[in-house]
Amino acid sequence: MKYKQVVIVRNDIKMGKGKIAAQVAHAALASYMEAIKRRPNWVEEWLMEGQRKIILKINSLEELLEIKKRVEKEGFPNSLITDAGLTELEPGTITCLGIGPAPSEELDKIIGHLKLL
Repeated sequence: MKYKQVVIVRNDIKMGKGKIAAQVAHAALASYMEAIKRRPNWVEEWLMEGQRKIILKINSLEELLEIKKRVEKEGFPNSLITDAGLTELEPGTITCLGIGPAPSEELDKIIGHLKLL
């Protein structure tokens, strides 16, 4: 597959399975909406290929923000998710980063070292 969407979830904060699922959904949708605006041709290809999504984990906020800087530098659509603090987390807690859809090969140069959640 030529395109994929990636969501990177912070592994250093405690979230229940349902909370993680909700945060991943927020990131996937927000990143998709950003991609429609910035890279509609990537979205079209990704949709035709079956909408591949990969969920990865990261060990710190600092690492997550560093990846955000790198994907922005490369022009990948992305969305950083901040929790409203209504359930498990403090308001303003950054939980995950959605990226793409974007070209898989180029994206792997930035996130290829991360493990699956």
